[in-house]
Amino acid sequence: MNVILEILKYVLPAGIVLVTAYFLIKSFLDQENKKRLLEVKGQNMKMITPVRLQAYERMVLFLERINPESLLLRLQVPGQTSGQLHREILSLIRAEYEHNLSQQIYMSGKAWGFIKNAKENMVKLINTSAERIHPDSPSVELASAIIEMHMRLDQSPLSLAIDYVKEEIANEF
Repeated sequence: MNVILEILKYVLPAGIVLVTAYFLIKSFLDQENKKRLLEVKGQNMKMITPVRLQAYERMVLFLERINPESLLLRLQVPGQTSGQLHREILSLIRAEYEHNLSQQIYMSGKAWGFIKNAKENMVKLINTSAERIHPDSPSVELASAIIEMHMRLDQSPLSLAIDYVKEEIANEF
């Protein structure tokens, strides 16, 4: 029994010191890992913030470029039929959208939803206008119908999307 007590005199304090040292070192290492993680996140934010802002800029530019007034000024040429203009408008919108598709990874899902909805509404507006005009009529008739329909909207889906993107930028940055 004496031998056991002698052993406990040495082992018990050593065990307590070992457990205490373990928890102190673990706590210190956890704090160091948290610091390192925060530093890495900070560096990532410095690198990603300009890319995210550029994505928002590109999407606002996309929305401005698919605005009917902008589209029609760039695409309408003399001697063109409504059918030709209609195909060119849709082709340009699809190409612009596909070109900027990767920007969604830098944006919130809600912002991307507004942008996608605006694009789809513009395509719908253009298709609806094209259905009312004979494909062989002059492109001016289709252009007038598109602008007229766009002006009749209470609020343009493009304006809603741009406003939301601006609001999100203001809140995030």
